[in-house]
Amino acid sequence: MATANRNLSEYNKDLIPNGADFKIGIVVSEWNDKITLNLLAGAKQALIDNGVKEHNINVRFVPGTFELPLGCQLMCERTDVDGIVAIGVVIQGETRHFDFVCEGATLGIKDVTLKYSTPISYCVLTDNNEQQSIDRSGGKHGNKGIECAIACLKMIHLKNTL
Repeated sequence: MATANRNLSEYNKDLIPNGADFKIGIVVSEWNDKITLNLLAGAKQALIDNGVKEHNINVRFVPGTFELPLGCQLMCERTDVDGIVAIGVVIQGETRHFDFVCEGATLGIKDVTLKYSTPISYCVLTDNNEQQSIDRSGGKHGNKGIECAIACLKMIHLKNTL
């Protein structure tokens, strides 16, 4: 397991660009909100800790993970964001629905990223059970929201410096 020996909340603050001038969008799935709201809290705190002004963080909600790509696309088209964190959770069930939602969300977010040349950090947990998601949203493996917020800041900085 990729996160078994790693804390998703840990990062070297000296290597993170200051986000004081960045405008960040966060699109959050309402489905599994017990988990997505923890990821949102981690992402927001990481952004603020690295200089992003709270009024420059635009949070919007979509019904589920499958709707994240359109939420991100609308944010790219209708707001002035430098980057986006897309937050969702898909937990394996008894049917193939898991596979379709994961693939649609993943490819959709990738497509929006490339279409708009906007960094979109993929903060979608795709776990086998709820406990694994809890462990990655502030539990024993840290908070994936923090990791993805930091990745977003780094990608915005890369884009701005090329």
